Amino acid sequence: MATIKDVAYKAGLSVTTVSRYLNNHPYISEDKKEKIKNAMEALDYVPSALATQLRSNRGTTIGVLVSRLTNPYFAYLVDAIEKKAKEQGYRLLIMQTYGDKQEEINTLDMLKEKTISGLIMCAVENDLDIVESYTKYGSIVVSTQTDYKSDLLHFITTNQEQATYDAINFLIDKGYTGIAYSTGGDFTEQSHGRHRNKGYLKALETSGMDLNERWIFRNNHTIEDGMQIATELSRLNETDRPDAIFAGSDEVAIGIIQKFEELGIHVPSDIAVMGFDNQPFSSLAKIPLTTVAQPMETLGQQAASLIISTIEETEFTVDPSKLQLKIIERESA
Repeated sequence: MATIKDVAYKAGLSVTTVSRYLNNHPYISEDKKEKIKNAMEALDYVPSALATQLRSNRGTTIGVLVSRLTNPYFAYLVDAIEKKAKEQGYRLLIMQTYGDKQEEINTLDMLKEKTISGLIMCAVENDLDIVESYTKYGSIVVSTQTDYKSDLLHFITTNQEQATYDAINFLIDKGYTGIAYSTGGDFTEQSHGRHRNKGYLKALETSGMDLNERWIFRNNHTIEDGMQIATELSRLNETDRPDAIFAGSDEVAIGIIQKFEELGIHVPSDIAVMGFDNQPFSSLAKIPLTTVAQPMETLGQQAASLIISTIEETEFTVDPSKLQLKIIERESA
């Protein structure tokens, strides 16, 4: 096992300088910081002070990584994870990436440093082969839909593609013939929400509808984003507007409805709006929201049980039958 002397030698610096770096001393140049960091990575060095601290608290902290905790979906999911973890004597360390790949790496490094005993990734920014390389440092559960196959990572998720396909067909069966689409990603094959994108495109294809690029809205997450979408749609000639829109989240859908009402565009008679998640506020809106319900409580409980079983090397089997999504029909569509 590498020591602080090994790090100092490899970095070409004194042990004192390395020690100051490890203790966050303010007067170290960026050049020296980079040399020390590179040496530590090359030697797979874990600071002994941290290791000593963690020996007295080994195995009790689970990391949970989300894109942004202000998203109600992640807030409720983390709440469910934490309740289950506490029942079994664990606590959570919650991190947010805000879509930043380096922030995700910083969190994965916590496994390497033994700050956390396992990690639940509710969102993924980097390629999963990079994530997989960190499993030698601790257990990782991925709680987002992916096509990636791995014997080292553990997966638990819902079928976002099928749920979106069913939602678009629900709108089609209602008689809507032009369906706009909002996504939290950039609508590419590798972006956030790509499985939902596939469901949307598949539903259009099987129904014989053409894709209208003017009806695709990218990188939307908030009520304000939804209001902007509604504003953009209102600027289209009535003959060019869709008669329904599927929003990637209830937040965005509520924003769309709110702005439409301000603009005198009526929901659902002029345009239908459908959300995703079934957040508690979706039933309380001025026009109650038709949406796709996710089993967040069950998903969180099973994710916590899965990561703990991998840490403790016990058996736990995910029950997919309890992770089904369903359409909740209300007044907006």
